[in-house]
This record gives sequence, C-alpha cells and structure tokens, in this order.
Amino acid sequence: MTKKIAFQGELGAYGHQACAETRPDFEPFPCATFDDAMEAVRSGTADLGMIAVENSTYGRVADVHALLPKSGLHIVDEAFVRVHVNLLGVPGATVADVKDAHGHPVILPQCSNFLKENGITGRVSSDNARAAREVAEGGDKSQGALASELAADIYGLDVLARQIEDHSNNTTRFLVMARDTDLTRRGSGEMMTSFIFRVRNIPAALYKAMGGFATNGVNMTKLESYMVGSEFTATEFYSEIEGHPDDANVKLAMEELDYFTDYVKLMGVFPAAPIRQSLR
Repeated sequence: MTKKIAFQGELGAYGHQACAETRPDFEPFPCATFDDAMEAVRSGTADLGMIAVENSTYGRVADVHALLPKSGLHIVDEAFVRVHVNLLGVPGATVADVKDAHGHPVILPQCSNFLKENGITGRVSSDNARAAREVAEGGDKSQGALASELAADIYGLDVLARQIEDHSNNTTRFLVMARDTDLTRRGSGEMMTSFIFRVRNIPAALYKAMGGFATNGVNMTKLESYMVGSEFTATEFYSEIEGHPDDANVKLAMEELDYFTDYVKLMGVFPAAPIRQSLR
C-alpha cells in the first residue's frame, strides 16, 4: 500500500509541490490546516507530514511554531523548496484583464512589486491552491490566483505571468514530521538537532543557557521565542543546532542547557539538507 504524506492546503499548493519533489514515492494527502496535517500523522491516516516553517522573503510561519511543542511528532528531515509565484487566470485572460489576485497571506508580500506595477489588488485566500480552484470555478477574467504551475495544471488555468516573486532566491523551508524517530540515525553528512526549552526564572538564565553552546563550539542555527498560553511570564524557545546528541560537544552543551532550564524537549534529529552548505 502506498504511504501518504500530509500537507496543509489543497492539491496544487506549495506543500504539494514539496511532497512531489522530495517524497515522490508518497501519496500527497491534503489537509485544511497545519494542525489537521499533524493530526493526520498522529492518527496514522498519513505516515509523514510536510510542514512549512519559514520563507526566505516572508519569514517564519508563526502558527507552526506554536503547534510544534504539542504536536506529539518528531522532526525527521527538512526540505528547502524553491517557490516560484505565478499569476494564474482563466483560459484566454491576460495580465491586463486581472484586477484582483488571490493568495495566502504569506504569498502576497512575496510578489508585491509585480502586483503594484500592474495595478492588481492582492486578496487574501486561505490557500493558494484553493484560490486557483475558485478562480477556475468562477470563470471571471478579472480574477487571478497566485500559485504554482502545478496548480495551473490541476485546475486548467493559464499561466499569465511566470516567476513574479520579488526575490530570485525565494525559498520555503519545510520540516518532515513523523510519529516515531530513530535517534541513532546518521546521515552521510552533517546532522541537525532540534529542541524546545524553557529557561528557569533566574537572572540572565537565557544568556547562561546559551553559553554552553558557545564554549563547546556548537553552532546554533535557529532560536525562536514564543509565549506559553496566555502568560507573559512564560516563554519557550525553539532551537536548532548543528550536530548529533551523541556528539561529545553537543552532549556537554545540552548538559549545561539542562542546568539553566526547567523544561527541555527533543523535537528531532535529522540530516542537514545539502543546500545548507551554500547558505553559509
């Protein structure tokens, strides 16, 4: 039986593109929300989840970082997907015909220059692929969608303008999540370790907790903070570092982190994507 990989959005979404490019042997399983995609993995409906976490133009996908700690899932891989934004329209339409372009709030800022230059108003949609489907169903030449060429193929739309993103390196990073993880797994190259922690309520706790990574030569590539529940006094941090938990320097750094925190949760250990080398 073909394994399934869940993603947020409808068929033709950029999450679908990420699944097709990096897990072509899995059947894409569309979900309305990120939480639904994670639940599909938790329940066993899907084997993996393809979860967008950040875009090089827009920044982080805030909702996801709030969902990660309570997801009950593990990060087992990462994928960087080049995002080309296209203006799609009904057959026969031209760019000049389009008055409104519908897309997810994350994608609208990624092509703001093109929209402004062509006098097109960006309209918020819950999903780029849904926008493409609704434009196809509406049959109105004045309405366009900001989506992938995959979405154009699926919904029978014309690509009116290709690669209209403001920045040529527009890339979205996805985390691949699973119910279980193998912490002994080693890739052929560098490994990444991700974890969530909450510092103790003592002066300079965060500074001291981070000190162990610096003194042990562990490169921290990400540190994101977010509030816990509705309490302004409780802040959790999501972090990613280069290395494996079994590495001697990582062990020492994590031991020091543990001393200055009251909560540490390992989220995943996964091979570093090859593209990371070019990002340095």
